[in-house]
Amino acid sequence: MISAGDFRNGVIFVMDDQIYQVVDFQHVKPGKGSAFVRTTYKNLRTGSVVQKTFNPSEKFEQAQLNRRDMSYLYSDGNLYYFMDTESYEQIPINKDMLGEKLNFLKEGMVARVVFWGSEILDIEPPTFVELEVTECEPAVRGDTATTASKNATVETGAVIKVPLFINRGDIIRIDTRTGEYMERA
Repeated sequence: MISAGDFRNGVIFVMDDQIYQVVDFQHVKPGKGSAFVRTTYKNLRTGSVVQKTFNPSEKFEQAQLNRRDMSYLYSDGNLYYFMDTESYEQIPINKDMLGEKLNFLKEGMVARVVFWGSEILDIEPPTFVELEVTECEPAVRGDTATTASKNATVETGAVIKVPLFINRGDIIRIDTRTGEYMERA
């Protein structure tokens, strides 16, 4: 059990059969009245963010999440299949749950799958991925001196901004947290 007075950023707790993560908190001790904790928290199932004040003595169950490395195998319609790298168990994950993370997953890549009990809450792709540029405008001589950028499509179908000197066939490194070009690989 965890009390609201122990809330910190990143703490995961269960309230009303829902799982939440503290995004922001503020312990407030007004001049008159009792102290309270102003909290912003995110529902890990739906993604909705809520602000609420709690009495510091309120108790909640602290949730334990499991993270397992799983290899992305293939997609079949709206289902994407991942295999546990230790037990070889295969699980399907709905396309809606993956969202923008699909832009950085290619077959054979290992991602971390976050579980709460047997329920899948999130997918964490590697922080940096190396992908091949499949489409982009050709580089123009003399454009390397500026900080201008152009759109490029990588092998997963994602469109990202890259410097003008990047060409079709180049392997580039991308930060999956921001979706930004980092460097040539």
